[in-house]
This record gives sequence, C-alpha cells and structure tokens, in this order.
Amino acid sequence: MLARSLVALLVFTTTACTFLPVEERAAQESLAPPEPSLVSAPPPKPLAPCAWWYGIGAKPTSLQLKFAAHHYSLVVLNAWETAALKRLRQLNPKLKILMYKDFSSTRNYPGTVDNGVDAKHLPTGLGYAATEKTNPEWFAVDTAGQRIEWRGYEKHWQMTVWTEAYQRAWTTAVVEEVVREGWDGVLADNDFSSLRHYSPAVLKGTADVEATDRLLRDGFDSFLGIAGDELHKVGKMLIPNVSESYLRPGRWTAHSRYDGAMEENFGLRDDGATGELLTFRGNEWKELRAQAALGESWLLLVTHTSSPREERVGYATAALLAGPYTCWNGAAHDYKNPAWSQYQEAGLGEAVETASRLPTGLWTRQFSNGWVVVNPTAKPVQVTPPPGLVDINGTQVASPFELPGADAKVLVKPKVPDVTMTPPVKPPTVPTTTTKPAPKPAETPVS
Repeated sequence: MLARSLVALLVFTTTACTFLPVEERAAQESLAPPEPSLVSAPPPKPLAPCAWWYGIGAKPTSLQLKFAAHHYSLVVLNAWETAALKRLRQLNPKLKILMYKDFSSTRNYPGTVDNGVDAKHLPTGLGYAATEKTNPEWFAVDTAGQRIEWRGYEKHWQMTVWTEAYQRAWTTAVVEEVVREGWDGVLADNDFSSLRHYSPAVLKGTADVEATDRLLRDGFDSFLGIAGDELHKVGKMLIPNVSESYLRPGRWTAHSRYDGAMEENFGLRDDGATGELLTFRGNEWKELRAQAALGESWLLLVTHTSSPREERVGYATAALLAGPYTCWNGAAHDYKNPAWSQYQEAGLGEAVETASRLPTGLWTRQFSNGWVVVNPTAKPVQVTPPPGLVDINGTQVASPFELPGADAKVLVKPKVPDVTMTPPVKPPTVPTTTTKPAPKPAETPVS
C-alpha cells in the first residue's frame, strides 16, 4: 500500500524534486481567484492538483500547522480554532483559510450548548439555545410536528433552510464572525440534494420524500445566493459542500458560482451493478471540466481512500481536471489528521493538453513531466502509454498493459539522481494519516 506519511514528506522537502510547495506555487499563481484588473496578466498555469486540508477533526497540533502552511494551498478549520488560524497566518500569509459552518443544522451536544448557553464559536450558523428561545419555528418538523434529529448524528437538528428568515439570520451571524475573526471565508457543509441520507422524515407541508427533497433543494438555491452575495460584499469567500450533483444537471455549476465548491465523494466506484466511477456519471463531469478550464474558482475534491486503488483513482481523476485551483485530498473518513499521498509528490508538472476521452472510454492527459490515464468504465481496457515513463515508485510498466475497470495509472519521467545531494537527515516523528474507514461525518463534535 502506498504510504501517506508526513514523515516521508519531511525527507522529501530536503531532496531534489519537482513538487511545488505552497510558496513556489504562489509565485506562479495567486492562491485566490484573480480580482478584476485593468492590467492584463497571463492566466495561472494548470499545474498538477494542489493539496488542501479539511481539518475539521481533532485539534491541530503545532507540527501539523507547520506542515500545512508549507504544503497546502487551502485549509478548512472549525470555527473555534482561532489560535490555529492566527498561527497559519504567521507561517504563510498567502494560505487561504476557511471557517467550517453547517448550512442545514443546529446542534446541542456538549460543547455547543452547556448549561443552557450556546458556545461562542459554533459548527453551525445559529445556536440551538438562542434559536429555541427566539425562533423555534426555524426547527424543521415532520408531518407529525416532531423535530427532525439526524440519523447517526445525535443532537443534530434539521433547520428550515428554505425560509428566508432563517437564511438571513444564518448569513448575518456567519458574516459577522468571519469578519471579526479574520477568516478568508466559509466552507458551508451539507448543501445536500436529499434529506434521506440523514432522515426518512417527510417535512410538514410536503406530500412525500420527493416533495421534501424538492423543497430543500429549492431552499438551498436561494440560500446560497443570499449567503454568497453578503460574503462577497465584505470580500469573503463561499464554498459549499455540494452533494450528489451528478443527479441534477446544472446544480454543480450553479452552486460553485461564487468561489467554487467541494465534492466530498470524488472518484468513487459505484458499488452496485455497474461498478463504474460515479464522478463520470450524469452531467457532473462536464460541469467539473468546464469550471476547471475557466480557472477562476476552487474545486475542492475529496476521495476517501481506504485502498491503493482509491488513492490512485482519486488523484489521477483530479489530474484530469487540473487547473489553477484544482485541489485534491485523499482523506480518511474521520478527517482527524492531515492527509498526504505519494502522488502529490509525483512531480507531474504542468498540464500540456486538456483531458481527452479515447474511443475505448479511457480518459488521458499529458503533463510536462508525466501522464495519467483513468478507466471510468466497469471493464478492463488495453492501454499503450507514452514511452519512457515509470510509475511513481520508479518501476517501469509494460506496454501495452491492461487497466482494470474503475482504475487509473499515474506515470512520470524517471527522476535523475542529484549527484551533489547530501544524505538526508533522519526526520523527526510526525503524525500520520489513517486509512481506517468510518461513517461520513457532518462534522466532528466540539471537544
């Protein structure tokens, strides 16, 4: 299995290679989409996927923050991690740092509400205690008039995301906090298409689960516009975590229109009858490609990697989309530790062509220092790679070779040893990622 240890990275930074840390990458591209200017500037280069950290798990350590500042292009932290925010600002002023907020719920587990009082910093826009006291009508209820607690997430309560009063109250509170604490913007979680992943409930006033989901989707459409407009007025970003956009043509494009969007289930295989890659299904792939090609907003991609296949498929598929702000994260499901993959130090370089679909169904893309191929179909396909390339471990590959269904390959030019390089110093021990699978969290409870 490919190691994803941060230990290897500290060795890596002492050796000659083509990976671009954040500082060097920032020299080629701004770490935020460019502001309008009267002076024409060359567009940022479509480099291999950058890395980002969805840091909503355990409290970050000082070593993790130092690593993040020099290896990630964007970081998302919980709202109470204001000390970590300040430290990252000191370590790398160019790094984009977003505050996690949930669009859809309010919560009353310990740490969010204590002794009947909401915490100062919340994972949600509005506090449970204050909302119950002043606006209890903002709690969504089912056809029996009961509040809806999310299945599998104790004390997470669905809110009326479709009502303008709730939308504006959430936006006012979040904008004030973002500005006060100095975040670059907001990662808004649970911009979802269906309540069924959290509850089988039918909302009061709707006829069935399909009508419930339509009400929620329509609500998010208007909610996003209110929140995005108000955040942009104060120069802040909005990136929603958009779910299942492959089911709804145009949804990804509409919901990424401010500063981009997050895809938390990127490059995953359908476990049902087809066995194909879900990312390529429906209209989402076309919309992702169009956004990446424009190079004006962030694509924050997450592949939950519990095996080497998922890791290489996730990275290679992200490389097909590589643009100035395409960032990939091969995270474990619990997000407790920063994720890193050997593929992120492969040194693909700059994309020299757009991704191409072959008659066999394969997708390929050439880079200045390598090549990627993805088989989104369920069937194995014969592949003839460009000559002279090796895998990321330096091993030559057969030509042609058979690429299994829902799999990928990343090939690079052989690295030339640096004869002047001194022996690497043994690095200190640092935290590593975990590949233990766990249920997808809405966020990790306050500790």
